[in-house]
Amino acid sequence: MRRLAAIACIFLFLPAAFPVSAAPVKELWPVWAQNSPESTLSVDHGPWDRFLAAYVRDDPAGLNRVDYAHVTDADKAALASYLKQLARAPVTSLNRAEQQAYWINLYNALTVQVILDHYPVKSIRDIDISPGLFSDGPWGRKLITIEGEEVSLDDIEHRILRPLWNDPRLHYAVNCASVGCPDLAPRAYTPANMETMLNAGADGGIVASKIYDWFAEDFGGTEKGVIEHLLQYATGGRKEALQKATSIDEYHYHWSLNGTE
Repeated sequence: MRRLAAIACIFLFLPAAFPVSAAPVKELWPVWAQNSPESTLSVDHGPWDRFLAAYVRDDPAGLNRVDYAHVTDADKAALASYLKQLARAPVTSLNRAEQQAYWINLYNALTVQVILDHYPVKSIRDIDISPGLFSDGPWGRKLITIEGEEVSLDDIEHRILRPLWNDPRLHYAVNCASVGCPDLAPRAYTPANMETMLNAGADGGIVASKIYDWFAEDFGGTEKGVIEHLLQYATGGRKEALQKATSIDEYHYHWSLNGTE
């Protein structure tokens, strides 16, 4: 049975990465609230689809891992070209559905590019390129310029995706290149497959991932809220166990790189 990395099993004893107080707050970046509801413009995520098909591997434990070590120079160039294409996209002129797919795919593709730029590394947290004396990882670094605005991974997740869509399933969609974070989906997100893929990411089992601790406000602010959220997507024995649960005993996370090594 598939175990999604976004939802670490209660019995999977992995070290916590950082305290809940360190989780970034959800705060809207107003310029990205603009959209064109009637717009029929779309963004081509075909290059990202092809990259994922070539390098995402399903390992025996049911985790999606990325074969960073064997990404060819040609495919690195294709990824860079795709990101340049995204940087040129008229984001505020897209409709909301196109924008959601755009930001999720951009986050994941940027994360993969960061890993490739610094590979080999044991953990994304070793890539300390964020500003600040005590910075950790790459999340605060401005990595791309879109419509004249410099944008970081933290901006995409906490100032755009979370406040605009207010959908806790987004935590299953954005990938931080670690074993303990959500699987990197093997295909690009699109308006057509968005609901199916977000729901698939949420069906993972009886869990206590640090994600639910760090971002408790997105799941109702309480352990009961987390359990109620998971009950919406669990099936079979997992659902029965959740129905009996009254609290979460522990939270765990694993920051090892989600590579194939």
